[in-house]
Amino acid sequence: MKVTFLGTGTSQGIPVIACDCEVCRSIDHQDKRLRTAVHVQTDDSSIIIDTGPDFRQQVLRERIRSLDAVLYTHEHKDHTAGLDDIRGFNFALKKDIPLFGRERVLNQLKKEFAYVFQSKPYPGVPRVVVNEINGSPFSINETSIIPIEVMHLKLPVYGFRIGDFTYITDANFIAEEEMQKIRGSRILVLNALQQDPHISHFNLEDALKMVQKLNPEKAFFTHISHKMGTHRDVSDILPDNVELAYDGLQIEL
Repeated sequence: MKVTFLGTGTSQGIPVIACDCEVCRSIDHQDKRLRTAVHVQTDDSSIIIDTGPDFRQQVLRERIRSLDAVLYTHEHKDHTAGLDDIRGFNFALKKDIPLFGRERVLNQLKKEFAYVFQSKPYPGVPRVVVNEINGSPFSINETSIIPIEVMHLKLPVYGFRIGDFTYITDANFIAEEEMQKIRGSRILVLNALQQDPHISHFNLEDALKMVQKLNPEKAFFTHISHKMGTHRDVSDILPDNVELAYDGLQIEL
């Protein structure tokens, strides 16, 4: 399995033009964070988790040529706004693209992208097939996926476990029952928004405590705002088994 971080940033705290913080002035490519998404390539499936506003730029940058499914964590626009650019895969692959999400998320997509879901859609719109998930394991081809429910303040959000890889974003609480689904993962990806406390996201301290509880072989933090600090500075204070992810980072399992 190969995992590619398409984006590791967030709309939360996107700098305005006048921002003169160290991250915004940085020329280090590891500090250039597009909205959070990830590509997972298994033996038989090409899977993307979330299609944020930067989706087109991300898949072009990584030269992703096949797509078997999109998994949605939740309905916030920084995770869904790029759905329209699925059409490029429709044209290239000559097939509809399956989307997987809970009922609430799929209903929001149908509302915001109503033209995609019309009974007689306009020619050339994205062609998708919606698949409702409810917390039970499901498969894409022969790849098994376990949804993991976490809380984003009061909003239930899905993370996903694929083999020894677990991906969680936009969380500030994980129940013990859901943590049991994560335990034993070699690689854990977890959101860490900033160093200061936040109402609906793990901050750096929270995320490190969660890593200690779950004890993966390696952990990577994502969904990072510019308030976190530079990649270099934060990396200097992290334990040996924890890294800040960055856009374009690839890991092999």
